[in-house]
Amino acid sequence: MGDLDPRALRALMRAMPKAELHLHLDGSLRIDTALDIAASRRVAAPRTFAEMRAALVAPDQVADQAELLLAFDLPIALMQDAEALERIAADLVEDKAGDRVRYAEIRWAPLLHVDRGLTGRRIVEAVARGAFGAAHRSGIEVRLIATLLRSHAPEANLTFIRDLEAGGIPDGLVAVDLAGQEAAFPDPQLHGDAIRLARSIGLHVTLHAGEWGGAAQVRRALALDPERIAHGPLAIEDPDLVRELVERGTWLDLCPTSNTQARIVPTLADHPLARLLRAGVRVTLSTDDLTVSDISLSDEYERAVTQIGVTVPELWAMDLAALDAAFCDEPTRARLRAAFVGWGAGIPELGAAAPETGG
Repeated sequence: MGDLDPRALRALMRAMPKAELHLHLDGSLRIDTALDIAASRRVAAPRTFAEMRAALVAPDQVADQAELLLAFDLPIALMQDAEALERIAADLVEDKAGDRVRYAEIRWAPLLHVDRGLTGRRIVEAVARGAFGAAHRSGIEVRLIATLLRSHAPEANLTFIRDLEAGGIPDGLVAVDLAGQEAAFPDPQLHGDAIRLARSIGLHVTLHAGEWGGAAQVRRALALDPERIAHGPLAIEDPDLVRELVERGTWLDLCPTSNTQARIVPTLADHPLARLLRAGVRVTLSTDDLTVSDISLSDEYERAVTQIGVTVPELWAMDLAALDAAFCDEPTRARLRAAFVGWGAGIPELGAAAPETGG
């Protein structure tokens, strides 16, 4: 931590303008909002704050990926109408603004929210209304990522992308993702047609890989040529893969607390964030799920320093680098970077600002 005592470090992390690229909407519900929606929609759910919190926050460590994904069942049940989606998206943007996150990319799987008849497009539009309305009020930048699921039929994912192509990409939707159980559905190439079509109509591509599936899953994901990998910490198991990530310039959007919670690494001290960073891999830092992991991005930044061993200048450079990785337009990137660098000027603990590298 250098000359910063714990209190000063915490204050610096909270004051720092931040960019977050790996953030799931359905893992980030406010407890009060969940209670309200459950009551008004008559969804079978806990009725007290403590009980709802226990249902939405996953254990400190789970047995496997399937157990962790159970924490999303109730949120998804609550997110089946446009009003609920809009409200939950607005809540999350407001919560991020309160944590000094100045740029956020929010992802979720639209096809999980069709139980009451909403189309994929209407689902995207509802989330966009909530997110961008709150962003305008809060003064932050937000972009959206539509997640496809490994467990869904490839044709269903392809149809969703075709519908986006036919009707035009909704404003603010900038990318597609592929997520879900790597062990049960190990071959991302099954969804290659949807990914390739998404890219051809102008969407960026990020893929979940390298959690439970290890380094081999990162290699499989790279065959689809993503710009970013969501997670990917176990790439560290394969030195050749690490070199390939460096050569390709592929970003890893890492979430150490979530990875520890999921038993991908035993403790935060074991997380390979610092090793990947110092090996030259392009990495960013995110929470994954605000509520499921019960953590803010400021907390995640602080833990990276105090428990993983990242230095404060490394953390600041990583924060700035997230703007380079962001799926936003160049004027927005330049404006945000100027604001970030301007804030950091004159704070000696941050070291020199990272050079601008573009998108």
